[in-house]
Amino acid sequence: MLLALGATTIVILVLLWEVCWPRISEEIDRHKARRARVIDADALNGYDPGRERRAEQRARELLRSCVNEEEWGMYRDLGFLRVWGAMSEGPQRGSRTNGAPYAYLLYPHKPVVAYLPQTGRLLSEYCVEFPDESRPYGSARLPDSDDVLAKWMALTADERRLITTANMHLPGRQVDPKQIKRDLWRLGQWERSRLGPGSRGNVTAP
Repeated sequence: MLLALGATTIVILVLLWEVCWPRISEEIDRHKARRARVIDADALNGYDPGRERRAEQRARELLRSCVNEEEWGMYRDLGFLRVWGAMSEGPQRGSRTNGAPYAYLLYPHKPVVAYLPQTGRLLSEYCVEFPDESRPYGSARLPDSDDVLAKWMALTADERRLITTANMHLPGRQVDPKQIKRDLWRLGQWERSRLGPGSRGNVTAP
């Protein structure tokens, strides 16, 4: 009985396979044809799947050549840059910070975050964009390191112009304040490790 049932099951499966196989084969052929068209189009357009990776590598090399060793180490180890504010007035568009120095955190493809190093108090976010206008691959996004470098250059060259033309928002609009607090803690730990064991003092002061 079981033998007959097993034989019947096998026959049914074989029949189903014979019925379904032409359809499956047709779908496989269609998928291969679509894939071939995509590959052909990419070849005509000169698309290279490794282009973005190489672009980021070049961007990192350029960033390293522009910033100092401390800033490069910070970006390499932590993934962001700190830039000290230089204006006599605070970064909140005309609002003074009681003489306290302030700084900015620069993240790839995120707003520039202004804060007070002494207390860690967040001041504001400044939204700026630097689209990739290179040809033939221009897009809305620069490589991560190029985006950070563009912000660094804008701040160090003309801080006032950047923060007065950027879209200013309250802290937390796009960057999670908890992430910034963690990053400031990581920055403090990173600076202490560079000063060596036994170092005490305000390592976040300019």
